[in-house]
Amino acid sequence: MSPTLLIAGCGDVGNRLAESPILAEWTRYGLRRDASRLSVAALPVPADLQQSTRPAAWPTGAIDYLVYCVAAGQSDEAGYRAAYVDGLQRVLDWLAQSGQRPRRLLFVSSTSVYGQQQGEWVDETSPALAEGFSGRILREAEQLALGSSIPASVVRLSGIYGPGRQWLLNQVRQGYRVATEPPLYGNRIHADDAAGLLAFLLDADWRGVALEDCYIGVDDEPAPLHEVVEWLRGELGVTQWSDTAQVRRAGSKRCRNSRARALGWAPQYPSYREGYRALLQG
Repeated sequence: MSPTLLIAGCGDVGNRLAESPILAEWTRYGLRRDASRLSVAALPVPADLQQSTRPAAWPTGAIDYLVYCVAAGQSDEAGYRAAYVDGLQRVLDWLAQSGQRPRRLLFVSSTSVYGQQQGEWVDETSPALAEGFSGRILREAEQLALGSSIPASVVRLSGIYGPGRQWLLNQVRQGYRVATEPPLYGNRIHADDAAGLLAFLLDADWRGVALEDCYIGVDDEPAPLHEVVEWLRGELGVTQWSDTAQVRRAGSKRCRNSRARALGWAPQYPSYREGYRALLQG
C-alpha cells in the first residue's frame, strides 16, 4: 500500500515535491488557495489557511505524511504569524477533526531562525536566536510542529533560487555592487534540491529510517555574495557597474548540510555555479 501525502501550501517547492520521481507511487494532495496553479501530480484541495472551516475537499482517508511549506502572504509580523503559526494550527485542527494522525510532519522553515551575522559556521545544534520577527515567529511555528502529537522534523531552507526566482540575476544585470569587506556569506539551495531533500526525507521515514528533529537544507558551498556576483557578471557578460545602487544584506553565516548528507542526501546542484548555470541555460 503506497502512502498518502498532503502538501499544505503547495506552491513552487510543493509542486516540485509532488512531481518528485521518488514519490511517483504515492497519493499526493496539494492544498493551496488557487488550485488552478497546482501541479497535475497533486490532487487539488482548494483551501484558505486563514479560514477556520475545514476545506470541503479535505481527504477522507488516512494521511500518512504532512508537509507544511507555506509562504507568508505579506512580509510583516502579522503576515508571518498568520501563515506559519495560525495556518499550521488550523491544519493540525483539521487533522484532529478528521481523526487523522500522520506518521510524520515535515515543517519547512528557514535558516533566518539563526541570528549569527559574523560569518560563523552554523549547523542544527547551533543556537537559533534570531531577533527579527521573521526568525522569532518561525521558531514559534517550529515549536508548535515539534510539540504536536505528530512526530515532526523541521527543515530549514536558505536562499531558494530557480526558475521564477531571479532577484539576484536581475540585480547583477543592473550592475549592482556588493561589499567585499567583510565578506557577506550567503547560503542557497536550488528549488529542485529543496523539493528533493523533502522527498528524500519522506522516503527515508517510510523505509523506517529514524529521522532527526531538524535538518538544514542548503547546497555544499556557502559563498561570499561578492564572489557569486562576480561569477554571475562573467556568465551574463555584464561589464558596467551601477553608480548608485548596492546589494545590501543583513546577515552573514555559513550553514552546513552535513546532517542531511550523512543520511545519504546529495544536492543535484552542489554550488551556485551548477545551479545558476542550469538556470541560465534553461
